[in-house]
Amino acid sequence: MAGSNKDNAKISLADSGRPLWLVSELSYRCPLQCSYCSNPVDFSRHKAELNTEQWVDVFKQARELGTVQLGFSGGEPAVRKDLEELIQEARAMGFYTNLITSMVGVSEARLGRILDSGIDHIQVSFQAADASLNDLIAGTECFEHKIKMCKAIKAAGLPMVLNVVIHKGNIDQIEQIIQFAEELDADYLELATAQYYGFALLNRDRLLPSRAQLTRAEKIAKQYQDSLAGKMKIFYIIPDYYEKKPKPCMHGWGKVFLTVAPDGTALPCHSARELPGIDFPNVVGNNLSDIWYESSAFNHFRGDHWMKETCRSCPEKDKDFGGCRCQAYLLAQDAEEADPACEKSPHHHLMEEAISASEAKPFGEGLIYRNSANSKLFLK
Repeated sequence: MAGSNKDNAKISLADSGRPLWLVSELSYRCPLQCSYCSNPVDFSRHKAELNTEQWVDVFKQARELGTVQLGFSGGEPAVRKDLEELIQEARAMGFYTNLITSMVGVSEARLGRILDSGIDHIQVSFQAADASLNDLIAGTECFEHKIKMCKAIKAAGLPMVLNVVIHKGNIDQIEQIIQFAEELDADYLELATAQYYGFALLNRDRLLPSRAQLTRAEKIAKQYQDSLAGKMKIFYIIPDYYEKKPKPCMHGWGKVFLTVAPDGTALPCHSARELPGIDFPNVVGNNLSDIWYESSAFNHFRGDHWMKETCRSCPEKDKDFGGCRCQAYLLAQDAEEADPACEKSPHHHLMEEAISASEAKPFGEGLIYRNSANSKLFLK
């Protein structure tokens, strides 16, 4: 058993929760080159991928644990030729299935096969509300193709869900993005603030919006949330860097979400493998139940035994769980510190310093793009 934590009396069954959501990162391969990608910066080193049989076994074990929702993610999950088979297997087990995709590389015929496989929900990513900016950010011409695919999804009767990662390069277009989603008759629009991990952290100074941009965007988003209520749901969350309280990251470490990386590494969240000193188990050779309940990795930040005093005596600790462990490590260099997003954190000043640094950096020149030249997809 990988890193058993059976004897840690401070971990209770309640702390463990149940993995209600399984995020299956089928591949790190992707046809896009987004500068805000949250995949590991060294993703090219992680080329191994579970095969079809191994993924199906993961689904079976997760279902036995009580998992009800299964998200197919990546990279780009559609690079997997067995995507339709995996969806069919998951649906047969009773999962509610969600495909998170750019739709780049998916032809109309392929989309038809994905729909026939029984997928419940497809979330399509856009980068902007017009072709020039969208394709610039994505690193490939894909805007018109995405629109065509969205119309086909809507015609098939599935929920129309659009996701746009918001950052300095497109936040001033937020009204056009909302109007564009309305024109496509979207049911849901996720204005997903860039999360500063992976490539996004490397590019933070050129991606983090200014206070003025954020204030304007919040006002516009709220106006449309009210005016489009009952027609289109708009989800908009401000960046952690402008918060005074941390968000309950993943609803708590190892409480609701289980991520399995392309190579089979089991993680409490997609960015957790960046944390040093934690041996994350692999689903190959380890039972998923043991991983979830018994492994030292998944028990590492459960409960409050790991918390330092800033968090341990805080009345909010059972609500925010100390915030994001990855953010604490990436900014404060200590995953056990309070999330610097919290105004009580001794490292909160790092958020303020990042905001100040970003004010002087324009979007565009100097960005470090994810290089997907070796895994380029073509529309077929």
